[in-house]
Amino acid sequence: MPQTDSATSDSATSSSPRTPRPWLVVLTACAAQFLVVLDVSVVNVALPSMRTDLGLSAFGLQWVLSAYSIAFAGFMLLGGRAADLYGRKAIFLLGLGLFTAASVVGGIAPEGQYLIGARAVQGLGAALLSPATLTLVTGAVAAGAARTRAIGTWTAVGAAGGAAGGFVGGLLVDLLSWRWVLLINVPIGVLVLAAALLWLREGPTGTGSRHLDLPGAVLVTGGLATLAYGIVQTEEAGWTDPATLLTLLGGLVLLAVFVAVEARTAAPLMPLKIFRNRAVSAANVSILLCGSSSFGMWYFMTVYAQNVLGYTPIQAGLALVPSSLSVILGSKLAPRLMPALGARNVAVTGALIGAAGFAWQSTLTVDGTFLGTILGPGVVMMMGLGLATTPLATLATSHAGRGDAGLVSGLVNTSRTMGGALGLSVLSTVAAAASLPPVPLSFDDYSVIGTPDSSYLVPGYAMAFRVSAGILVAASVLMLAWLPKDAKRAG
Repeated sequence: MPQTDSATSDSATSSSPRTPRPWLVVLTACAAQFLVVLDVSVVNVALPSMRTDLGLSAFGLQWVLSAYSIAFAGFMLLGGRAADLYGRKAIFLLGLGLFTAASVVGGIAPEGQYLIGARAVQGLGAALLSPATLTLVTGAVAAGAARTRAIGTWTAVGAAGGAAGGFVGGLLVDLLSWRWVLLINVPIGVLVLAAALLWLREGPTGTGSRHLDLPGAVLVTGGLATLAYGIVQTEEAGWTDPATLLTLLGGLVLLAVFVAVEARTAAPLMPLKIFRNRAVSAANVSILLCGSSSFGMWYFMTVYAQNVLGYTPIQAGLALVPSSLSVILGSKLAPRLMPALGARNVAVTGALIGAAGFAWQSTLTVDGTFLGTILGPGVVMMMGLGLATTPLATLATSHAGRGDAGLVSGLVNTSRTMGGALGLSVLSTVAAAASLPPVPLSFDDYSVIGTPDSSYLVPGYAMAFRVSAGILVAASVLMLAWLPKDAKRAG
């Protein structure tokens, strides 16, 4: 008789050895996840200084951001499967080592191309590292309430990394230089490497051969990277540009070929059977939708505070600290609510609370106040997203068998990262279309501080937040219809 999802999960749980110091493992994994997510946004406020120091063009500045995002998204599933086949600790150490070494190169880069190349290698290291962090967390703590709390901690730390990017970047740029935005990773990375060597132990790898499905790896990595490249190119060329459309189509074709190959491969990189599980499929789609809103929130809130309200980078970062704390609070509150309400209900409630916050934020004005246009809506938005993300990550990972834990962790991170990239690109297009000037907005309008009379951007920002609210309402409907009704067991 074939195993059920719950049976698979229980079997994996019972046969997986537990570390005697699980919270040291969780601490190490969460520290690495913080670094990975921090570097998605920490360079934003350093872009003007990078441009001046290295003579980068606007297109080059965009690639400082895009090189990291494309490599991160493109190699994520490969990183997750590698952790299953070759060991989560080994892949964790490899990813963190690459990430730290690339931070050194980027921090001392004499020219723009060295910086962009270093950011791409950082993204590759992050793609290996991030799935391993979630796999280590779920493998170190026994299934049940303790594991849910651990996943809540992992979720909160990751969200805090994204939220802290603007503040940390602004502080380092103002007090030291833009180079420390990257160099700060080095001492932290070395400390986490030492902790990993001391506290992590290698878990069991997947059953069977360690042979990597090379055709599948090439196709999914190429497809995701091409798709991510097409998405980020829309910010420069627009969605209707022929080159953009061909790139997006090429990425989708590669992913379609990947699915066809995986269906016929004896030892596939991504067994398609995992998508037969409602919890895994529905949770990942929901994570993608929530990620598309949350990434855009941090971005538009930061540029609104600086471009429109006139905040300095440090002031903008400090203004978003309450929102950062609220997403942590929501992530830690969710495990306490899940046993009584069920994971599905908590996720739906969180998405609706987040939608209410985005709707409130869409009322921002040129002369907005801190309390009414940053603090209040920011806290509501991120509290809701924190409540939603923890049960979704728990549902997706709790049904993974031992041999697929890294893959599912990679899938969760891919959904969130691709959702963020896609959402930010779509919302930027929406904001540009809704802004008052009849000309399209460029990358500089959103990323470089100090443009004269930026009030024309406000209607566009407001429309982006309204669209985000709609996305979260749609996500809540999808969760109600698709997530399993017995999801309470995951709490």
